[in-house]
Amino acid sequence: MEYNVHTLPNGIRLLHVPAASTISHACIIVNSGSRDENESQAGLAHFIEHMIFKRTEKRNTNQILNRLESVGADLNAYTTKEYTCIHASFLHPYLDRTLELFHDIVFHSTFPEDEMEKERGVILDEIASYLDQPEEAIYDDFEDMVFMDHSLGRNILGTTESVSRLSGEDIKDFISANYRTDQIVVAVLGKYSLDKAVKIFTKYYETVPANKGIHNRIAPSAAPVIKRVDTKPIMQAHTVIGSTAYSLYHPFKTGLLLLNNLLCGNAMSSILNLQLREKHGIAYSIESGYSPLSDTGIFTIYFGTDKDKVNKAISLIDKEFKKLRSNPLTEIQLRKAKQKFIGQIALGEENRIGLIVSMAKSLIDYNKIDNLDTVFAKIEAVTTAEMEQITAEILDEKNLSVLTFYPLT
Repeated sequence: MEYNVHTLPNGIRLLHVPAASTISHACIIVNSGSRDENESQAGLAHFIEHMIFKRTEKRNTNQILNRLESVGADLNAYTTKEYTCIHASFLHPYLDRTLELFHDIVFHSTFPEDEMEKERGVILDEIASYLDQPEEAIYDDFEDMVFMDHSLGRNILGTTESVSRLSGEDIKDFISANYRTDQIVVAVLGKYSLDKAVKIFTKYYETVPANKGIHNRIAPSAAPVIKRVDTKPIMQAHTVIGSTAYSLYHPFKTGLLLLNNLLCGNAMSSILNLQLREKHGIAYSIESGYSPLSDTGIFTIYFGTDKDKVNKAISLIDKEFKKLRSNPLTEIQLRKAKQKFIGQIALGEENRIGLIVSMAKSLIDYNKIDNLDTVFAKIEAVTTAEMEQITAEILDEKNLSVLTFYPLT
């Protein structure tokens, strides 16, 4: 898609994506997440994401929430290991209202103590609820195992102990250290001219004091391969198999995305879904994932099954991995895998809020945004030799850790 970038003297960038639609989408992304916390601050980035909706210098909670919802818009936010994102979808006339609200909550929140205490309770309930979902909690425990003693391994929500002691000073110090203005992108997708988008953007963001700098992020060290079983008061067994993987900037990133999609991507015809669910009927949930980060990545296979079928499921997965390692993809197989992946990406473009968020992240990560033709060209450029090397490295059982949550009875 066509896009424009406008940068203010303070470093904040506007990403403008014209689109002929009555529905518009916008986000503000800060290149800061849970990996930027120290150990005693676990959960702080996520806490801040909650707290910015609570009170600003001119609005209370109800006024913040109703500012967009009163005109039928959708407002939400999330925190990841490396980003904090606030996003909204709204009717065309409300761009000014949206960008003003983003500015207000990100740069003028007051973090009052009474609101902190209320939200602390909400987040503690969120942590407890999350722990009651083993299919979710196992990912955090697995990342903690793979990124041993590193901030990337900590739960984004934090722990009951760490969240209980977070203070207003912690919040202000974290924002001052990590909300770098040259690492913030405001993105807009809609039926707006560049001049109009720049005018509204500049009105609210040019007065933000410059706070430029680079993250002092430390890459995780190589962790040992671990095979672990944890017993839990659950009915079904859950297993994650995986390892660290390629970063955002690794030349094999596209190839691993392709392999991940082939193994158990967003289709019923994926290799592992056909084997575990369709052929053998031993797993309702089977999925794979690859998340590239700025200096590392993580590749995982997850399944849930009856406790008596765990070993068979692992054996079937191992068998498929061995097939791929010993019988590299042919040109015809690779061509089919590429066609499938390209088609899924093209369909994904219809999710406009996901698209604008993805484009904003790309601007932060690469200082540019690839159009679809370039993305497809990168996929087409992946060779069978590259796939053979990726498969040998990523699917080698000697490099794969395994974590299983096993029922107590």
